[in-house]
Amino acid sequence: MTAAPSALTSLESARLAVAALAEGGVRHVIVCPGSRSAPLAYALAEAESRGAVTLHVRIDERDAGFTALGLALATGRPAAIVTTSGTAVGELLPAVMEANHAGVPLVVLSADRPEELRGTGANQTTDQTALFGTHVRHCADLQAGTDPVPELRRALLAAEGIVAADGHPGPGTAGMGGMGGVSVQVGPCGPVHVNLAFRDPLVPEPGDRLPSAGPDDAGRTGSADHPAPVDGSGPAEREGSRPLALPDLAERRTVVVAGHGAGPVAEAFARAHRLPLLAEPSSNARFGPHAVGPYRLLLNPFGDLIERVVVFGRPTLSRPVARLLDRADLPAALYVPEPVGWFTPGRRRERVVEELDDLSLFAGTGPAGWLEAWTRAGHAAAAAVDAAILDADRLNGPSAARAVWEAAAGNLLLGSSNAIRDADLAGVPAAAPAARVFANRGLAGIDGTLATATGIALGAGPGARTTALIGDVTFLHDAGGLLLGDGEPEPDLDIVVLNDAGGAIFSTLEHGGIAESGRYGRTVERLFGTPHRVRMNRLAAAYGVAHVRVDTPEDLRAALASRGRGRRIVEVAIDRTGVRELHRRIAAAVQEAVPASATRSASPAGPDPAAVPAAAAGQGAQRIHSGSQPGT
Repeated sequence: MTAAPSALTSLESARLAVAALAEGGVRHVIVCPGSRSAPLAYALAEAESRGAVTLHVRIDERDAGFTALGLALATGRPAAIVTTSGTAVGELLPAVMEANHAGVPLVVLSADRPEELRGTGANQTTDQTALFGTHVRHCADLQAGTDPVPELRRALLAAEGIVAADGHPGPGTAGMGGMGGVSVQVGPCGPVHVNLAFRDPLVPEPGDRLPSAGPDDAGRTGSADHPAPVDGSGPAEREGSRPLALPDLAERRTVVVAGHGAGPVAEAFARAHRLPLLAEPSSNARFGPHAVGPYRLLLNPFGDLIERVVVFGRPTLSRPVARLLDRADLPAALYVPEPVGWFTPGRRRERVVEELDDLSLFAGTGPAGWLEAWTRAGHAAAAAVDAAILDADRLNGPSAARAVWEAAAGNLLLGSSNAIRDADLAGVPAAAPAARVFANRGLAGIDGTLATATGIALGAGPGARTTALIGDVTFLHDAGGLLLGDGEPEPDLDIVVLNDAGGAIFSTLEHGGIAESGRYGRTVERLFGTPHRVRMNRLAAAYGVAHVRVDTPEDLRAALASRGRGRRIVEVAIDRTGVRELHRRIAAAVQEAVPASATRSASPAGPDPAAVPAAAAGQGAQRIHSGSQPGT
């Protein structure tokens, strides 16, 4: 087949594409080496020499995708990833899936063979159109030689949730406005995919070159800005700053559940309405006087007393909370001020509420004794947890998570599996947050966690320290994320690895009972525990990363206090053989410390609700501003 004459050369098309990215607010681009994507690589190098973008080079596309995800999370702006054709594009699927469910603006630019080579058996050629299916907000396949700007503008708008009324992203400029009068609707942020075909030649013309007074040989200037991150992690912080005025509200025994991405508005709402706050670590609402630390262990004694539930963000961590939200007899409301991508409308049981005023009427205010009973029980439960997990000589998952939670400042990434659950159990709510907490809870996988942490640290900019708390299986799954090419910027990142020589989370689930029964021999240990003997100090040395091993709580606290520059692995040696029994002891200790009788003061037969001064119901109402962060 003879190629049709092209209006644009491959490099001309690539330069237009890169200009559209910069115009649309993309400041960080991850580039993976490849031949077919070479025009984009050269065009990006030229753009970096002008300070328009910052490039990061990775050889592993899977890690590249998660690094871009972390950059987008940290900066609040779309981040882009460039790959060549073939399996390289498929490697991005895990990161695209996470970005879809977490609502993260991720821009995938995949290079492809031209139309005349498709279906011919040409090397590295497959059908890349619509490769990511329903996981992207927008996808486009551009023929070689065409102007990519209009389609990239549509894609960038779609990544930030701007879609024309006919279902196609509007054509205006690449910013949030510029729709030229076209009717638009706002949807959830998320990933987009633009597939760009290129014909030979794929290299610059002989006369092309980078500016001689520009960057070094690596093409690095570091001049692209590091914008301030978006406060919070969810949509609640981005609506208007109108304060919530509390009318005369009914008294109800309501609880506020703050899931992933809820943001500080959940804390302010709970405080204004005198309600207990049950906040997951990555809610960024786990602070203030109403936050109850080991809340999931208190849902049994308090369960029958709860009259209503208000949900901010996406709860994902614990079965007790899931059971609470599944109760058909319990009215529940889900605050969704902006569209989100993590659930399909009509598929959840809760009443969806878009306005804080309506949510306030639904929730009411806590009657006398309600909040106080939760607070007393929370303190007693926390003391019981401490007695079970804190040992002067030995570390375990919850005690290590407690130490990391207390020491973290700047950014904190919590890995899936046990790490985030240990922090949820043992992390004591502070008066005000010291760290912004991240977690890949879109699909709650362990994939790409080190790369995500790296992206967050790079996006945070100079002077900001990032800490990641992860398990050893999560660490080994993404060990390739430690690789940084020579000359690539090294983030300030502490990677705290809870090393128990395998996977412990399954022992706390039903599989732990199967293991205890002995009916399947060592099957559970082999298939779910996945034991290993990796020497992490040698792995760290191979990648040129500093390493320190700690065995006692004192050693861990000292290591966390000695923050430096660059990357460091803090290996925490723990034993997982007793994890199931440890959680039994914790549950038993809390049950003894907080028996059902302890909730008596919160019951309808408790203190007279009329004893609560009328002013108390409105206390803190003026503190609810969806754009504020109380205490920060």
